[in-house]
Amino acid sequence: MNAFAILQRGDGRSRALRAALALCATAALFASHARAQTVSRTTPSHGAVHAKARSDVTRFRARAEALLAQSNAERLDWGVVVADRQTGEMFYELNADHFFTPASNAKIVTTALALGSLGGDYRFRTTLESKASLGNDGRLAGDLILVGRGDPDLSNRRFPYVGKGERMGTTERVLAEMADEAVAKGLREVDGDIIADDSYYPYDPYPAGWSNGDLFFQFGAPVSAIAFSDNTVSVLIEPGGRVGDPATIRTEPAAALVTFTQEITTGPPSVKSDFAVVRQPGVNFILLRGTIALGHESTRLDIAMTAPAETAALALKQLLEARGVRVSGTARAQHAPPPYSNVAGEPIVPAPSAVSPEPNAATFAEHVSLPLLETIRLTNKLSHNLHAELLLRAVGREKLGVGSTAAGLKVEREFLRSAGVADGDILLSDGSGLARDDLVTPRAIVTLLRYVSRQPWGGDFLSTLPVAGVDGTLEGRMTGSAASGMIEAKTGEIEHVRALSGYATTLRGESLVFSIFYNNDPQHGAGTAAPVDAIATAMVETLGAPPRARKK
Repeated sequence: MNAFAILQRGDGRSRALRAALALCATAALFASHARAQTVSRTTPSHGAVHAKARSDVTRFRARAEALLAQSNAERLDWGVVVADRQTGEMFYELNADHFFTPASNAKIVTTALALGSLGGDYRFRTTLESKASLGNDGRLAGDLILVGRGDPDLSNRRFPYVGKGERMGTTERVLAEMADEAVAKGLREVDGDIIADDSYYPYDPYPAGWSNGDLFFQFGAPVSAIAFSDNTVSVLIEPGGRVGDPATIRTEPAAALVTFTQEITTGPPSVKSDFAVVRQPGVNFILLRGTIALGHESTRLDIAMTAPAETAALALKQLLEARGVRVSGTARAQHAPPPYSNVAGEPIVPAPSAVSPEPNAATFAEHVSLPLLETIRLTNKLSHNLHAELLLRAVGREKLGVGSTAAGLKVEREFLRSAGVADGDILLSDGSGLARDDLVTPRAIVTLLRYVSRQPWGGDFLSTLPVAGVDGTLEGRMTGSAASGMIEAKTGEIEHVRALSGYATTLRGESLVFSIFYNNDPQHGAGTAAPVDAIATAMVETLGAPPRARKK
């Protein structure tokens, strides 16, 4: 029911009449506003070239305005830009220079920056090292150190990405392979600790602007130069033998069982299984509480791994011991100090000794990632927050010598200037878009997307975007419509925010670039992106100049 109808009072017919009149008035007002944004703007801003009178553009504008008027647009903040990909000719714009929260559309900026700055063939190295050398008897008289350098994929993901981010083997697969390599080189005893060293990046696990409510979900996993199994824990919960018994808890990876606390009991068979996550002070700040019904099948919950380096060290110790290696010490992490920055937030590069420590004496194992393009593909297709944050820090490390968020953002600002984005039109405080203080304008995103499409690596970038009705975060959207398979775009979704920006090919073969945002939507759940998809579908169905008649 329309909001106006809900607010009316009186008999049914008068309520309906007043509601209809109010709806019509609102639609007309909004359509007038949209036309003011699109038709009457005769002076192009930021170099935009506006479309000449074309019947297809007129039809699209009418459809877009009708769709917006039906979508409670008078209560939402909308921003829309649709342009020709090659020429930049503007077909439609609404609030093109207003600021919007981008959500995961921020990953467009981060992944384009990473691909343009590092190249698609860039690779990450993770090594198993020691300052001591290995004796002839297989004894290592010192610590064994897992050195992370920001590889986002120390997991059991199957690569190359083929649709859903499939898994293969155990979550410890990469660490197990490294343990096997060390044993094959003769390691039999470690007379020291197992250390996970993530000091390649300054210790700063949570970017500014993240909500504390995000931190126990897998999408809010902490950032570390050792990203073990996406820094996520799969918790498997099974009921105990009797009502009142503690539930049986297992985790993947197994070493993560000690990284959170839990109070889950077995309830009567008639009780609904229910779980909640509570934030509590302390190192292991996740408390998992709830009840699972007696006889209920096992339940899986995915939560953030609060101490990824420590968990990786413990997992490696367990893997080595399972292979017969005796370890006399403990498992622990080695972190770098927090990042250096001045009062303006500009990164300060540490002294060379802090950036480039002396190499260790012996290397027992090495894991080299697949090319960066594969990581970017997974990041964009699945909208993976941790991967985006690691890409931003990798850029900072490679270009400025320090792998902090601030360093990555400094490089990002120069990249955006080179792309023709006006200073201040994209303001990000993280790489993933989870930060609530991120701001972008639709025009800036379209400007960036057009720049990317003209780069030698532009085709590779485009191939990493979800395809409507086909894969990634767009797999279930616009299916069976004209837009299916015709739109390659990045989604964005956090509370009260929806976004879709990317490229489209129309039924008449016109190549488009577009950006659609709305903020401040009070609705929740499925279907809230439907107005965005409807506008995108209208682009594909409507736009495109008709073919010219052949001269006889």
